[in-house]
Amino acid sequence: MPDASLQPATARLRLLLRLSLAGVVFTTVVILIGVWTRLVDAGLGCPDWPGCYGRLVVPDAERAMAHSPDAPLEVFKAWVEMIHRYVASALGLLVIALLVLGAGLRRRPGYPWATSVALLIVILLQGAFGAFTVTLKLWPQVVTMHLLGGLAVLLLFLWLHLSLRRFAKGDAAPSSRRRRLTPLWGVAMLMLLLQLALGGWVSSNYAGIACQGFPTCNGEWWPEMDWSEGFHLTQTVGPNYLHGQLHADARTAIHQGHRIGALLLGLALVALAARYWKETRLRPWLGGLVIAYGVQLGLGIANVLMWLPLWLALLHTAGAVALVLLMALGLWQWRESALVADDSTRRDKEWVHV
Repeated sequence: MPDASLQPATARLRLLLRLSLAGVVFTTVVILIGVWTRLVDAGLGCPDWPGCYGRLVVPDAERAMAHSPDAPLEVFKAWVEMIHRYVASALGLLVIALLVLGAGLRRRPGYPWATSVALLIVILLQGAFGAFTVTLKLWPQVVTMHLLGGLAVLLLFLWLHLSLRRFAKGDAAPSSRRRRLTPLWGVAMLMLLLQLALGGWVSSNYAGIACQGFPTCNGEWWPEMDWSEGFHLTQTVGPNYLHGQLHADARTAIHQGHRIGALLLGLALVALAARYWKETRLRPWLGGLVIAYGVQLGLGIANVLMWLPLWLALLHTAGAVALVLLMALGLWQWRESALVADDSTRRDKEWVHV
């Protein structure tokens, strides 16, 4: 039976649990607002950072012209960009609040202090990527990393919440009692990461409709493609990457790469579900992963056939977020199930002894 001293059922811990869960929801909102900002071409709605034409709010046209005469003010796009910055800043304040509230518990066995610090570091890096997105004029490498950074913040919020729940229950068991990552889990996670990066690369290079039609691409199974240019990751920073700089064959290669990645991810998820389906505690998460993948695949196809409507593109991003969350929850349940099995075995031995 866990020591009562390891179960700090305090108001502070309850607040930490609520705030970390709110962080998961809030980060999802911030990611979707960021994607919406990009889809309405508002990523450069403000030519500077962190302000907008030198102001903390969108100025009038006269002041904007005086600040940046080469970047005419578009009021709607400027406000979209600033709203994204406001909500992202609020998310940063939430991370700081979690760190401050948890500081007094950091020496308690099992408290996820390292996760809290990692969350702060990643959110600071994410802010830097946000600045570089503007100052480097939507350079695809930075835009893609900005998306992956947002998903990393989401994962850390979720992991922090789950760790806090475990801490609140007084489970300070060493990590050695939890399952280690297996090659199959590693492959599935790697394929998901690769596909997320490919999705960001498609978006940042405006290659979403480089292939018309499905399952063929522009009427061919293997059209003309320029892979070296499409995945030239060391390209120099151009003057402005709004609407992309790559030629058609390079964008086609990027789009086809994303389709191939989707196929490989699907195979990995099906293999993962088949391997661990016998474990009852994992079935909801494994089944959810496969279902979410199927929905995400359908959304991707619909985006191509319907020429990337705004609402459908946002749903596709939401599907990616769902896959990330389900993968993390499945991995957590898989690791923790070893502890559940150990506890059950111990109770059985105690019963036999009695």
